[in-house]
Amino acid sequence: MRSSAGLTSHRTSLPSRRQLGRLGRLLMLGLAPALLLGALALGGAWAVVLVVIALPLTVSSALGRPILSRNLTRDALTGLGDRAAITGRLDRMLAHPGGMPPSVAAMVLEIDGFKQLEQRHDRALIEHLLRVVGERLQIGLRHDDMLARLDGACFGLALSSSHRLDLEAALQLGQRLQESVADPVERGGTKVRVSLSLGFALAARLNRPGGAELLHAATLALIEAQRGDPGSIRCYSEAMRHRVRIRNALVDEAAAALDRGDVAAHFQPQVSLSDGRLTGVEALARWNHPRRGLISPAEFLPVMEQAGLMGRLGEVMVQDGLNALRLWDAAGIEVPQVAINFSQVELADPRLVDRLAWELDRFDLRPERLAVEVLETVVAHRLEDVVVRNLSGLSGLGCQLDLDDFGTGHAAITSIRRFSIQRIKIDRSFVSRIDADADQQKMVSAILTMAERLGLETLAEGVETQAERDMLRSLGCGHAQGFGIGRPMPRPEAEAWMRARPVARPAPATSATSTARHAV
Repeated sequence: MRSSAGLTSHRTSLPSRRQLGRLGRLLMLGLAPALLLGALALGGAWAVVLVVIALPLTVSSALGRPILSRNLTRDALTGLGDRAAITGRLDRMLAHPGGMPPSVAAMVLEIDGFKQLEQRHDRALIEHLLRVVGERLQIGLRHDDMLARLDGACFGLALSSSHRLDLEAALQLGQRLQESVADPVERGGTKVRVSLSLGFALAARLNRPGGAELLHAATLALIEAQRGDPGSIRCYSEAMRHRVRIRNALVDEAAAALDRGDVAAHFQPQVSLSDGRLTGVEALARWNHPRRGLISPAEFLPVMEQAGLMGRLGEVMVQDGLNALRLWDAAGIEVPQVAINFSQVELADPRLVDRLAWELDRFDLRPERLAVEVLETVVAHRLEDVVVRNLSGLSGLGCQLDLDDFGTGHAAITSIRRFSIQRIKIDRSFVSRIDADADQQKMVSAILTMAERLGLETLAEGVETQAERDMLRSLGCGHAQGFGIGRPMPRPEAEAWMRARPVARPAPATSATSTARHAV
């Protein structure tokens, strides 16, 4: 038996900070009922602490209301709630005693181009950016709405039923939230501007959803918004779910389609604007689906990326493109070069230069007959070391480097010179209606002047009319491609098209190029 002195000492000692910490961990494990029984047995100061803390938790556990969940489901970076917190809030909003409230909604917002921002800036700035965006969004909310950070640059909103919330009101709220983050975020002298794409879902448009289902519907709407321009807003509809099912089915079919040859290169002609002669072709991926026919690249390229098949797709495109050149050579059709766009996944492959050198040797082609197209957004941002080595290696091998979609990615002139870019491809957004738009003419003229002074060739993309061709030629643009010249065609159709065209002969290989080729 314990002595009375021992009992007195036990009653008067309060729990230490370490003991309270252990107590907190036990509470997190859901042991409140057991702690309550222990408190009744212990008595004293421990009894006061345990009863005060454990009793409400025991009652809340019996009622199914996790009181501590608000404190246990916070995003560590921003201090906002996380996915579990916002899902729980939506569940509570939707569990209305008199039936589902008509005005509950979920909204999901994401910073546009966040991957590129991460490549361009250091971690400290990115984390500061996420905190500031979270703070600004919070200020723009109504007092009983809830903001959470879901993951990465994605935020979620639980919109309360205490206000009128129909389609128009949700759109207005979305626009206000977009405006709230419009001002630049600054840290260490660096300013970053961001925009938000967002999707939302109204509970009244679904069949008695739970919180997770409503949040998922808003996420589907965000995906649709991101297929449009930056800063787009979309409201969930059942058709979106149908499109996602189709996209998921395509993901399952993608690998088999590559193996069967359903995904293959189509070839779009590139011509000289001075005399109309063929100067090359661009190999563009096309998926000929057995049931759906030709699927747009805008639809299946994200599928390939989602399935982790961009590297495999790139291999197919290189083999199809180089094989086409060899077959045209054998048929006496002179095609100076084939241009192939390389994704960032391919450019980050440390085996890329060796693989391309081997493929060129296998098809007995000079390296300069392969134009490697790189998106301007790739070289505009901070590059991994392996990407830098690959671009330098491809240039040293003798391949032509083209900067694709020029004018959309803010590439610095130093980047153009650093990687020995030889040609810039002017994005179609600058070409459309250039014959009638004076501002477009000024922009393209400035690009052409810069290219001339840097010794770069130029090619305009998306040329659709003779008037656009005439204007580009008068401004001094060297080459063009687009539907107004020739659509992307399977190899046999492209061959028939070429037979009726004059061809610009390729420049002879230099000794330096040949040496570089055999050194790899």
